[in-house]
Amino acid sequence: MSTKLSHLGNDEADPTVRLMSASQRLISEAARLFPLASAQSERTMWLEAMIDEVPDYLYFKDRNSRFVVANRAIVIDNRREGLESLEGLSDFDIHPEHVARGFFETEQEIIRSGRPMLDMEELIRDSTGRLKWLLTSKLPVRNGEGEVIGLVGVARDITERKRSESLHVGQAHLLKMIALGAPLTEVFSSLILLIEAHVPDVLGSVLMLAHDGKRMLSGAAPNLDPGYCKLIDGLEIGPKVGSCGTAMWRGEPVIVSDIQTDPLWEDFKALVAPYGFRACWSSPIRSYQGKVLGSFALYSRSSGEPTAECMKLVGMATHIAGIAIERKEAEDSIQFMAHHDTLTGLPNRSMLDERVASAIEAADERGGSMTLAFLDLDNFKLVNDSLGHHAGDALLKIVAARMQQCVRASDSIVRLGGDEFVVLINGAMRKGERVEDRLRAVREAVAEPVLIEGRSFKITCSMGVAAYPEHGRNATELMARADAAMYRAKEIGRDAMQVFTAELANRAHEKLERQEELRHALAQGELFLQYQPQMDLATGRIFAVEALIRWRHPERGLIGPGDFIPLAEETGLIGPIGDWTLRAACRQNKAWQESGLPPIVVSVNVSARQFQEKDWVERVAAALAESGLEARYLELELTESLIMQDVQQAVETMHRLEKLGVHLAIDDFGTGYSSLSSLKRFPVGRLKIDRSFVQDLPDDGDDAAIARAVISLAHTLQLRVIAEGVETREQVDFLRDAGCDEIQGYYLSRPIDARALQAILCIPSL
Repeated sequence: MSTKLSHLGNDEADPTVRLMSASQRLISEAARLFPLASAQSERTMWLEAMIDEVPDYLYFKDRNSRFVVANRAIVIDNRREGLESLEGLSDFDIHPEHVARGFFETEQEIIRSGRPMLDMEELIRDSTGRLKWLLTSKLPVRNGEGEVIGLVGVARDITERKRSESLHVGQAHLLKMIALGAPLTEVFSSLILLIEAHVPDVLGSVLMLAHDGKRMLSGAAPNLDPGYCKLIDGLEIGPKVGSCGTAMWRGEPVIVSDIQTDPLWEDFKALVAPYGFRACWSSPIRSYQGKVLGSFALYSRSSGEPTAECMKLVGMATHIAGIAIERKEAEDSIQFMAHHDTLTGLPNRSMLDERVASAIEAADERGGSMTLAFLDLDNFKLVNDSLGHHAGDALLKIVAARMQQCVRASDSIVRLGGDEFVVLINGAMRKGERVEDRLRAVREAVAEPVLIEGRSFKITCSMGVAAYPEHGRNATELMARADAAMYRAKEIGRDAMQVFTAELANRAHEKLERQEELRHALAQGELFLQYQPQMDLATGRIFAVEALIRWRHPERGLIGPGDFIPLAEETGLIGPIGDWTLRAACRQNKAWQESGLPPIVVSVNVSARQFQEKDWVERVAAALAESGLEARYLELELTESLIMQDVQQAVETMHRLEKLGVHLAIDDFGTGYSSLSSLKRFPVGRLKIDRSFVQDLPDDGDDAAIARAVISLAHTLQLRVIAEGVETREQVDFLRDAGCDEIQGYYLSRPIDARALQAILCIPSL
C-alpha cells in the first residue's frame, strides 16, 4: 500500500509537486551532464555538493539500473567493506538477490513504459544490518529526442513512522483482544511480542501478583525458556527478590544492569545463570487505583541499562497489561456474582441445574447415584425480628461456612435465597460412610450455638432428601421431591430429616392438582364472599361486617378458607385472590349503600404476601376508585405476625394506607409476638381478640385474665377492642362487663351471603 509523503522542510506545497520539482531539476542537470561525464565543470561540482547535503536518497541510474550518480546519504547507508562509491554498481551488488530483483523489475518497468512510480514503500537492510523502510519515488529520464535513458530516484527514511504505525496497530489489536475477552495469556504474549519487535535483543515476561499479595505467578513469556519460567513461578516477592519480585514489593521500576553483581539478584543469580541473562529491567503493573497487579520485565544477554525509548515502550506495556488484568478481574467478578450468592459466597440457584446435571452425568458414568437435600432453617425469622436483618445475615454466613466444612470438594452447598439451601452429595462414599452420615453432619453443624451481638442462638433445620435415579431423573424432579420431603419434615415437628417416599409423591401430586383447581376456580368465578356482622356492644347496632371468602367446588361442594388459603399463600395465588376479595367487598358495600341501607364498614383480611407488595397501597386505592366506595367504609385486618416480619416497612405502609382514609385493625391479637414499643407505633384503630381466648369464657380464669388485659391495654392505647368467636350470652355479658367495645361471632350470625345480610341490616338494632 502506498501513502503520500509528509512535509519536507517548511514548504507548504503538495509533497508530490515538491518531489517532482526537485527531481526535474536533478533530471535536467543529469541529462545535460550525462553525455559529458568526463568533463568536470564548476557547475557539476556545485550540483554534487548540493545533493550530497540532502538527507534523503538521491540517485540517477542508467537503462540497466546501474548507479551513475548517488548522493552521500545512500552511499553511507549502503557502503560495504572496501567500497567508497556506488557508481557502476547495481542493487544486486549491495542487496540480497530477492530484494534486488524487486527493485530491478520495478525500474525496468519504468524505463519500458516511461511512467513514473511514486510513493512506493520499500524495505531494505543498510550496511549495519538494520532494517529500514523507505518511501521512494522513481521517474524516467529522457534525452532531447524523448527517449528514456535512465531514471532518477528519491527515497526518504520512514522507519520511525512505520515503527510508530506498527506500534499503534499492535496497541489497537491488543485492546481489541481485551475487549473481546481473549485469555490473559494470549493478551500478554501478543504484548510481549510487540515490545520485542521494537526493542532489539530482549526477551519479555509478564508476572502476576497472586490474590494473597505475596507470590509471583507466571503470566506469559513466549520466548523465555519454560524451565526458567517454572523456577520463578510461585516465588514470594520481597525487598531482594531479583528485578520483578523487588519491583512488585517496592511498587516502582527496578533496573538491574548487571545481574551478576547487583545485590537484588544475590540469592537468584545461580538460578538465572544457565540461561545467559545479564540484565533485567522490570516495572510494576498497576490498576487504575494504583494497586500493584504484577510486573513487566525485559531480559537482555548483555549488561547495561535500557534506553529512554525502551522504557517508554515498557510504560505502554504495563498500562495495557493493567487494563487487561482489571478487565479480567471485573469479568470474573461479574461471572461470580451471576452464579454465586453475594452474602455467603455459595453457588446460587442459577448454578444449581448445572451442578445437578454434572452430578447426574457422573453418577451415570460410574453406575452410582447422587443425593439432593433441600434444607430450610427453622424459625429463622425470629432472629431477623428480634435482632434485625444484619444479625440474620451474620447467622446465614456462619451457617453457610459450617455447612461447607461438612462436605467434600465434589459436593456442593447452594443457597437458593432467604434461609433455603440445597446440599448436593456427589461421588462415591468412603468405606463405611453413608450419605445419611454426611447429611447428619450438616444438620448438626447448623444446630451448633451461634453467638451474635453477645447473644447465643441455636438454630435447627428441616431437611428433605431425594436421590437419583430413585426419586427423579433431572434437577426439576429431584428439587420438587426434596422440597416435598422438607415440608413433611416441617409438618412432623421441624428439626428433622425426611426422605422422599411414594406417599409424599401422591401428596405432591394432589397438591399440584389442588393448585390447578384453585387457579381454575379464580378464573371461572367459583369463589364468592360471605359476610359476618360485627356489633357495637354499647348501642347494639351492626356497624361493620367482615368479608370471608369461600369456594364452591363443583365436586367437593363448599370449601372453607382454612382448606385453600394456605395453598394460595404457598403458591403465590394469594395475590390475585386477595385482590379479587378486596374489589368484590368494596363493590358489595357500595351496592348496599346505593340500595338505601345505612353505611357500614366492610372489613377485609390482608395476607402477608399482599402487604409486602410494593404497589399494595396503589391497588387498595384502585379498588376504592373502581367501586366508588369512600375509604372510611373500608377496614383492612392485619395479623401480628404479618406486621412483625418487617416492622419499619409495615409502619410505612400503614401510614400510607391511613392517608387514604382506610381503617386498620390488628387481627388475632395475642397469638403473635408484637412488643408494646412496636404496638404504640402502629396507626391502627382496633384490636381483635383471637377466638382462642374467647371460646372458654367466662369459665377459664387464664383466658378471662388475658381478655381483660388485652381490653385494658387497648383502651390505654386509645384503641377499640372487638372479640371474635362470640357464641353465648355468657360470653357477651363477660365481655361487656370487661369493657369490650364490639363483638363478632355465631351469637350474632354465621357468615351469610349479601342478600341475607341485607335483611339483618334493615333491623335497627339487635
